Amino acid sequence: MILSQLLNYVAVLFFCVSRASSLDTFIAAVYEHAVILPNATLVPVSPEEALAVMNRNLDLLEGAVTSASKQGAHIIVTPEDGIYGFNFTRESIYPYLEDIPDPQVNWIPCNNPDRFGHTPVQQRLSCLAKDNSIYIVANIGDKKSCNASDPQCPPDGRYQYNTDVVFDSKGKLVARYHKQNLFLNEDQFNAPKEPEVVTFNTTFGKFGIFTCFDILFHDPAVTLVRDSRVDTILFPTAWMNVLPHLSAIEFHSAWAMGMKVNFLASNLHYPLKKMTGSGIYAPDSPRVFHYDMKTEEGKLLLAQLDSHPHPTPVVNWTSYASGVEAHSMGNQEFTGTVFFDEFTFLELKEIGGNYTVCQRDLCCHLSYKMSEKRSDEVYALGAFDGLHTVEGSYYLQICTLLKCKTTDLHTCGDSVETASTRFEMFSLSGTFGTQYVFPEVLLSEIQLAPGEFQVSSDGHLFSLKPTSGPVLTVTLFGRLYEKDSAPNALSDLTTQALRSIIDQHWLKPAAGVQDTSEDGFLSKVVFLLIHLLCDPFLRRKFGK
Repeated sequence: MILSQLLNYVAVLFFCVSRASSLDTFIAAVYEHAVILPNATLVPVSPEEALAVMNRNLDLLEGAVTSASKQGAHIIVTPEDGIYGFNFTRESIYPYLEDIPDPQVNWIPCNNPDRFGHTPVQQRLSCLAKDNSIYIVANIGDKKSCNASDPQCPPDGRYQYNTDVVFDSKGKLVARYHKQNLFLNEDQFNAPKEPEVVTFNTTFGKFGIFTCFDILFHDPAVTLVRDSRVDTILFPTAWMNVLPHLSAIEFHSAWAMGMKVNFLASNLHYPLKKMTGSGIYAPDSPRVFHYDMKTEEGKLLLAQLDSHPHPTPVVNWTSYASGVEAHSMGNQEFTGTVFFDEFTFLELKEIGGNYTVCQRDLCCHLSYKMSEKRSDEVYALGAFDGLHTVEGSYYLQICTLLKCKTTDLHTCGDSVETASTRFEMFSLSGTFGTQYVFPEVLLSEIQLAPGEFQVSSDGHLFSLKPTSGPVLTVTLFGRLYEKDSAPNALSDLTTQALRSIIDQHWLKPAAGVQDTSEDGFLSKVVFLLIHLLCDPFLRRKFGK
């Protein structure tokens, strides 16, 4: 009896101590880093030269880490490519790589730097975390030797990985993630053989991590939330903004809301390649965000988040739209291109009203009222239901209210950053065939609208008040992951052509050369030719 009571007391004491040591909220930090690039990225340099470049970037990151720690941050996220830059070949990236061990080895590089060979970057990151009592998330390169016994071993005898690492507040390596979904210009890296689902626990919640382009795919991004049930996603990125639907702050905040998790996004700051846009996002609303195409300065952001976001009802993304009566608009539909995808559009001709537009299995319904109907601006309601095939292959269902670039309907879907029309109200819904839908509201000058809209459990996005600024787009961005391998995907020939165009127009070294409208027009013409030549669906459509 006495023993039983003693055990009960011990259990209660353990519970109380555990609760006392856990935090209900925490301070998160992200740093948008103005990366210092090497003088040469396409030819190999000596290890000493590579380390010198990395230390220059680490000097800047150290300032951000120190500042975040002094302001009470528990964790800080730094960007993808933030330590050495981008645009490398497989050979030229090699001097920047280190051997990063599995975190199960229980290693504090600051205390034992030579345990796994020459690891100066890991040592410095570890000491930064330890000296400032803060978790640090950084992106570096990992190298792993292999030989002929491995049939997938690259010809040069090593795997090279785009890698995120996490050091805890004592300097211990607690997480290592190899990026799964490499972007088109990442030929210097290998993808892991299987997607890695990387999590770690803290006193302020359970964390998961993935990198940049991973966000558009099921694994590991969705798996981390749905199966591993993480509270917060850590997201180093080198994100090039693409309007109207894939600017960084717009899509990352939408993903946080759609997946109902905290999301810490740290982007590179490199305006010449349209890289900017970082933020700390909660499931209900952005806490803080930054977008700056005008200066060359980095930016540290901090905000408080719940350690365990409050659960919200599951959204049925078809329920509301299925009960909406479609309003016939006659033959007023027209087609327009949004990031190389052919949308079906309807022009919003009145100051307010109810509109429906459909494409394949998706019907989009909009109710709206503008503050005024301007003669110098055109808005349209668009729908897209199909396989996107540029810069990756992924199936989308999108309902979007957007501002056209000019009053010419042919410009509906073009990139536009400013607007003058505010909306008194809007309600957008669609007959989606997926539960993975990400709600976006983007205002003029690339600003978010925290607290101004909501998503109901029956699946419609609606305004809570008149918009605080003119509207660029209101969008429901849906992903049908199971359809990503659709039979009409472009051929390898098309992929190589796309890679060439992207290298030429978007990824060339920034020697004072920026994209122009002529480049954009040329790219569209070439893409159309590629589609016509290589896509069997379009060949049949045009009778060739």
